[in-house]
Amino acid sequence: MRWVRWTVTALGWAAVLAGAVGVLAHYLDSTATVLVVLASFAPFLMACGVVGLAALACTRHWVGAAVAAVVVAAAAWTQLPLYLGDRASDGDPELTVMQANILFGQGNPEALVAQVRSRGVDVLTVNELTDGAIPQLGAAGLDAELPYRYLRPMEWGGGGTGIWSRHPISEETEHMGFVLNMVSARVHKPEQRPFMVVAAHPLPPWPRPQTTTWSREMGQVRDILQGLRGRGEPVIMGADLNATYDHAQFRALIGDGYSDAAEQSGVGVLRTYPADRWWPPVLGIDHILVSGAVAVNAEAVDLPGSDHRGVVAEIDLNAPDDYSGSD
Repeated sequence: MRWVRWTVTALGWAAVLAGAVGVLAHYLDSTATVLVVLASFAPFLMACGVVGLAALACTRHWVGAAVAAVVVAAAAWTQLPLYLGDRASDGDPELTVMQANILFGQGNPEALVAQVRSRGVDVLTVNELTDGAIPQLGAAGLDAELPYRYLRPMEWGGGGTGIWSRHPISEETEHMGFVLNMVSARVHKPEQRPFMVVAAHPLPPWPRPQTTTWSREMGQVRDILQGLRGRGEPVIMGADLNATYDHAQFRALIGDGYSDAAEQSGVGVLRTYPADRWWPPVLGIDHILVSGAVAVNAEAVDLPGSDHRGVVAEIDLNAPDDYSGSD
């Protein structure tokens, strides 16, 4: 019937509009809270374009179908780099790095240490580290696995951050000017060149008053990473950036000498948040970034007791000196 066709056509156009909004949100570098939130969900909005294309094609609305096809193509273009991988490794990985947000120190310490042990993790970065979580992690065996550490916990809340390492560390630094702690340290792995490890946790961009602070802190993280890269050593950052690949502020981090481990290894989006619901995580806000090294694999892992999944990456430190990551 005619009204059915009209309804399907109208829904098709609405879906195409949603897809176009997703593409626009991906590209806009904005501190408007609504646009930042839309960018977080951009892939889901973009997927609506496929639905719109199907609906308009079914109703033989060919002009609308053509517009929908353009939107779908643009959406695919934004996501394709995540699945292609931008560098093949020249050798075996020498380093395994894990990033973990432990939800105000409430993550299950035995489960976290089990992940570290079973995967042979060499470096662990932790967000939302509390004073009380440190002895619990030690009792679970973390200090035995990773005996070197630089920690800046907080008594309560989500501001604490820390680095654990299997190998000796030096140049421990707390980077000031952040609401939630950001730290770095130089790791000395035997028979390998030293490398820098960074642990960061920019403030979430919502609710509204925090959006500008988040954007500013993302810029500060970028400046610090560029300064560390200028030393000529590999740099590896584990972080809950409260940002997805579809945030322009995140892509600015990986646009000048750094690569996201998931993108570089071509595994796609690692959805890590929220991990404490009955549905699967929908946002990929936890990341491992590398410069002067090559991530050959990355995956998300369970962290019982936390509202995040962790990220584990295998890294080849023997990248050529002139390798500069994503452009």
